[in-house]
Amino acid sequence: MTVTIQAARTKRKKNSDKTIERKKKTVDKILKCAINHFVRDGYLATTVDQIALSAGLTKGAVYFNFASKEDILRKLLTQAEELIVDQAIDLVKNTPPSAINKLAVFMNHQASVALTHAQHLLLLILMSIEFFGSNTEIEVCVRAIYRRLYSCVESIIHLGQVEGSIRKDIRSHELTSIVMAEHDGVLIEWYRRPGELEGMSLNRAARATLIDGIKARS
Repeated sequence: MTVTIQAARTKRKKNSDKTIERKKKTVDKILKCAINHFVRDGYLATTVDQIALSAGLTKGAVYFNFASKEDILRKLLTQAEELIVDQAIDLVKNTPPSAINKLAVFMNHQASVALTHAQHLLLLILMSIEFFGSNTEIEVCVRAIYRRLYSCVESIIHLGQVEGSIRKDIRSHELTSIVMAEHDGVLIEWYRRPGELEGMSLNRAARATLIDGIKARS
C-alpha cells in the first residue's frame, strides 16, 4: 500500500512539473512575440490577436496566461528593469570606489545587455516615448525605471566630482542627462544600422569619448 501511495505521489509530482514547464514555455513564447511586436510596431498598434498568431496560440491561451495586453507589457518592463537597472546598480555598488571605474562598469553592463537583450533596452526607450504625456500607469512605471537609472548614474557623477575625477564646471544633473542621452542614442543608432556597426566597438568608442569629455581637466 505504501509503495502504491508513493508511486502515485511521484506520478502527480511529475505531471505537475510537466504542467509548470509547459506553462513557462507558453509564457516565454508570448513574451518573446509580444516584445517583437511592441518594438517593431509599437504597443498601441499591436493587438492580442497578432501576439497570439505570432506565438502559434489561440487568443484564449494568451488571456489564460495574462489578464490583458497591458499585463504583458508590465511583465516585459519588469524584466527590463531587472536586466538594465537592478544588475547595473549591483555591479556599480560592488566596484571599487572610483567614479571613472564605476562609470565604465555601468557602460559595459549596458553594452552587454544590448548584445543579449537588445529588445528590452529598446522597449524601455520606445515606451518612454510612446506613453509620454499619457498620464497612464505605464508612463508612471517607465518613469520610475528611468528615475532609478538616472539616480545610479548621478550618484557616480557626484562621487567623481567629490573625489576630483569628474569635472565640476557642469552640474551633475546635466552630466547625468548627457550620459543617459548617449546611453539611449548609441543603442538606437546601432539598431538603426544593423550590419554596419559592431556592438562592442561602438561601445568602446562611446565609452572613450564620453569619459574623456566628463573627466576633470588638470
